[in-house]
Amino acid sequence: MDARSLLIAFGVLGVGLVMFAETGLLVGFFLPGDSLLFTAGLLCADTADRAVRMQLAPLLLAAAVGALVGAQCGYAIGRKAGGALLARSGSKRLHEGAARAEELLRRYGHAKAIVLARFVPVVRTVINPLAGVLGVPARTFAVWQVAGGLVWSIGLTLAGYALGSSIPDVDRYLLPLVALIVIVSIAPLLVEVVRSRRAAAAGDTAE
Repeated sequence: MDARSLLIAFGVLGVGLVMFAETGLLVGFFLPGDSLLFTAGLLCADTADRAVRMQLAPLLLAAAVGALVGAQCGYAIGRKAGGALLARSGSKRLHEGAARAEELLRRYGHAKAIVLARFVPVVRTVINPLAGVLGVPARTFAVWQVAGGLVWSIGLTLAGYALGSSIPDVDRYLLPLVALIVIVSIAPLLVEVVRSRRAAAAGDTAE
């Protein structure tokens, strides 16, 4: 399920479908959202391989719509089905993601957690139905999932496009670039974890 193969096979429509599945359906937790967005943006650049060249405007639209509609679908499933779907899953990775998503919601509050989760693989899949299960207000969820979804989907796509436009034949270095973007995608969460630990340590010292 590497990003380049998906793009060659399904094009812009495939990007929208993957965004929807990864953010709206628990079965989509294994899909390569970050690397797909970055690679798709890179392949929109004039320097990319012409055999898989993509158009930027339709790509941005497909990515954003898929990510936003998917998140709302996941939230609706969570509100209606409760935790039943997650409980039935035998995936250890999925359950670990659910635990991390619940920790995000507890530690950072609804708004920050929903935005941060967009940048963490698996967590961005689980947090939407989990928000429904935990009774996060619909308006709060909608506002912050749209904010986080647009920054994530459009930001990563434009980052790939910008890099592809500035470096000739950049798609030759796709594998290390994808590894880098995955690392960068979890940076916001790592920063927040470090800050919270420092704050907790300072509080313990004060006591």
